[in-house]
Formats: sequence, C-alpha cells, structure tokens
Amino acid sequence: MKYKVLIADDEEEIRDLLYLYLEKEGYEVVQAKDGEEVLQILQSQKDISLLLLDIMMPKMDGFHVLKELRQSSNLPVIILSAKTDQNDKILGLDLGADDYIAKPFNPMEAVARVNSNIRRFYSLGSKDSIPMQSVLHVKDLTLDLNSYILKRGEEVIELSSTEYRLMELFMKNPGKIFTKKQIYEYGWQEEYITSDNNIMVCISKLRAKLSDDNNSYIRTVRGLGYRFEKE
Repeated sequence: MKYKVLIADDEEEIRDLLYLYLEKEGYEVVQAKDGEEVLQILQSQKDISLLLLDIMMPKMDGFHVLKELRQSSNLPVIILSAKTDQNDKILGLDLGADDYIAKPFNPMEAVARVNSNIRRFYSLGSKDSIPMQSVLHVKDLTLDLNSYILKRGEEVIELSSTEYRLMELFMKNPGKIFTKKQIYEYGWQEEYITSDNNIMVCISKLRAKLSDDNNSYIRTVRGLGYRFEKE
C-alpha cells in the first residue's frame, strides 16, 4: 500500500523540501499552503494517510485546523512549527496532535517521524496485530478494534491515534494498574526516558471526552500509575 501524506505549510521551500524527501521514501505527497486549503483537501481526498501541519498559516492557523479535524477524524497529525514554546507544544498535543517537530528541522528526522507514525497507526490493521476479540466492552463503552471507533451507547467519541491506543490498552485490561512507562511506550510507541506532561495531558483529554469528572473510568493510583475501572 502506498501512503499519502499531506504537507500543510505556507512556505513553499519547506513544502518542496519535504516533498522531495517523502517522495524518495515512497510516499505520495499532496501540498497545501493555508488552513482552509488543508480542510478542503481532507474533505475531497479521503485517502490521506497523515498530515504534516504547520501552525502559523494564513486564513486558518494549524491549531484551528486540528480542532476542526478532530471533530470527525483520528488521522495521524504531526505538527511542524517554529513555535517552540512548551505551552504551544502542550496545546497542540492537547488538541489531538500525535507528534511535534520544531523548526528548523532535519528533513531526515521529519521522514523518520512520518515513518514512525504511519507504522504505529496503520500496523493496528495488519493481519499480525488484529486481536481475536474485535470488539471490547467495558461498562457502557464499546471499542471496535477493526474500525477504531469508541462508543458510549450510540454516541461516537472521537479519538486521536494516541488516545485510541490508550483506550485499547485500558479496555483490554480493566482493573490492571499501568505505570507511566508502560502507558507511554504503548501509546506513543517510543522508549520512555523521562517524565513529561504528555501522559497527563492525554489522560485529561480522555477524561474530558468520557465526561469522567469523578474518575469512574480512568483512576489515578497515587505513586503507581493509572487503572481503568471494571464494572
């Protein structure tokens, strides 16, 4: 399968540079120069596999694009931005981004990040990784492992790819306590080296989407990690 990557950046030089590297890697590449064009392409081309998204763009910035996108899609998104402030990074991840690359960047690193996110997201659908149980039920939640859809009753709860992986981990193992290291390495598919805000932000986002004000779904176990509550 040939994956299609959408590059969204208002700087033509950056788009062209990434285009050359990604095309050489075997990807089909589409380009957009502003936020409105990004949403138009995503609406018309349903086979986009991943979005490389700049923050500072005309007409609509990347944060607004991401917020709009996450209302209906869990498409993998890598933010590509000169805004390196920690709060901007946290905001991007909180809105549902899967990764964050600061400008200036090495194009080979960008390609490696694309490869990693494509692999971790779409390998969930490979024959080797499809679990025998295709639908998980915990409390009033249902997680379809084939369509990657989480429902509470008939309500669909939109998830980013990282949020999906955490819900898969929790709902496969209700009642089990997971450490931050286990959660990070399963959700982000990277080695856990040091504690940061990514896990806390992602758990908070999940609790908000589940309306989990009383931690009746995801319980913090002080000094140990997190547990998804059983029936």
